[in-house]
Amino acid sequence: MYAITCCSTADLPAQFFEKTGISYARFHFSMNGVEYEDDLGASISPEAFYQQIRQGALPVTSQVNVQQYEELFEPVLCSGRDLIHLTLSSGISGSISSARIAARELAERYPGRRIQVIDSLAAASGYGLLVEEAYTRQQEGMSFDQLVSWIEENKRKLHHWFFSTDLTHFRRGGRISASSALFGNMLNICPLMNVNSQGKLIPREKIRGKKRVMGQMLRQMELHAQEGTAYRGRCFLSHSDCPQDAKELAAMVEQAFPHLDGPVEIFPIGTVIGSHTGPGTVALFFWGDERTL
Repeated sequence: MYAITCCSTADLPAQFFEKTGISYARFHFSMNGVEYEDDLGASISPEAFYQQIRQGALPVTSQVNVQQYEELFEPVLCSGRDLIHLTLSSGISGSISSARIAARELAERYPGRRIQVIDSLAAASGYGLLVEEAYTRQQEGMSFDQLVSWIEENKRKLHHWFFSTDLTHFRRGGRISASSALFGNMLNICPLMNVNSQGKLIPREKIRGKKRVMGQMLRQMELHAQEGTAYRGRCFLSHSDCPQDAKELAAMVEQAFPHLDGPVEIFPIGTVIGSHTGPGTVALFFWGDERTL
């Protein structure tokens, strides 16, 4: 028997974790002098979080440390189960190093138990889509070794495409230059970005206006989704305080891809990822060909 764990930055709702029994490590952030856990909106709602940012707050995030990972992993090992832990992409966060240290220390404490820490190369609800698929395959009967192999073989097939109408926070995080952010905001440029094969967020194309960038996101899904417009997999969208933009893109996707496995699911971008995107970001996630760039 084995368990799956992940981090709060998978940006899935609390109901998912309650339903599946998957435990998650909580990142932290501070804002306006207050320390918060990234607890899926229990301490501060997404709406209140983004409202404070719009009013000038500058949240600062912190990673999960070794002790916190040990506290997540140890109950699983104590129960006699092995463990697969999926981390936030190493191209975005260094938290995987702490997870690996915790795994090594606990492996010595619990000989015979296996702990596999896997770099998801994913973020936000794309990370969540990978966690959901791993859980589904576990429930379908995949063994520990089979699931580890499947994740490693398929994680780069999970596509992430983003745009943002406010580039201020991407500049703060070094994702784009100060001059690009200044002129982008002035000229209504919404850069199209994706997560590359190394799990890093990369600007790909400068596009003027939301309508055009949404159209290009849809085009990327048509180009890369498994079976093209006959795609039969799951599709997630997430947004940072711009639900109407997410709903508009979801409607476009559902019209272009009539065979989806259920409607497009829309989630808020959580507080940790949202600290780096700020308001105005929409992200699209789906299964496709292997990311090679």
